[in-house]
Amino acid sequence: MLSDHWPLLGLRLTTPRLELRLPDDRELAALADLAAEGIHPPERTPFINTWTDLPPAERARSVVQYHWLRRGNWTPRDWSLNLTVLRDGEVLGLQSVWGKEFAVTREVATGSWLGMRHQGQGVGTEMRAAVLHLAFAGLGALEAGSGFLPGNEASHTVSRRLGYRQEGADTHVVRGERVTVPRLRLDRAAWERHRTVPVEIHGLAPCLPLFGLPGRSG
Repeated sequence: MLSDHWPLLGLRLTTPRLELRLPDDRELAALADLAAEGIHPPERTPFINTWTDLPPAERARSVVQYHWLRRGNWTPRDWSLNLTVLRDGEVLGLQSVWGKEFAVTREVATGSWLGMRHQGQGVGTEMRAAVLHLAFAGLGALEAGSGFLPGNEASHTVSRRLGYRQEGADTHVVRGERVTVPRLRLDRAAWERHRTVPVEIHGLAPCLPLFGLPGRSG
């Protein structure tokens, strides 16, 4: 079976409403269609990388290519897990978690998006809580980072609920303009205090070497 060679195909995270896992071809197509429909109003963007400014067909194609790229260049020293978010089998969006030299730093970062018709339903908090549980409880992370562009109050609200604190800021160029992006951090103690979403991890043990963690139990 393919999962014998790529055990991440068997990794699943479940919450009361959601399932997060790598998409099959049909689900990846649905994710691309969702991106083509729109993720945010055109007058503003929540992303530093303004990939959503592409025309709908190119935007959809970029979703597919990005998934293929990040699977293909995965190494234990530089990995990015891009999980499709599903509710009752319907694709809602994407939740990512990534790490560089994770076995040493024990630090991850996260990013996500939801189709516009699935926003405002509390899904964003639940899906990020799922990957934070994977990071801290499953992989032994010590810290998780995030950030948000000014005006993206939904992302900021999720971060506050989950216990992140601001730790400085970074400067980026977005759509040709200088933008200050707050740098947010969540340490293990704060994560423990703000755990409110039940999360279950399935199929992690055979994946651990791919995260640079041989020898950890599942």
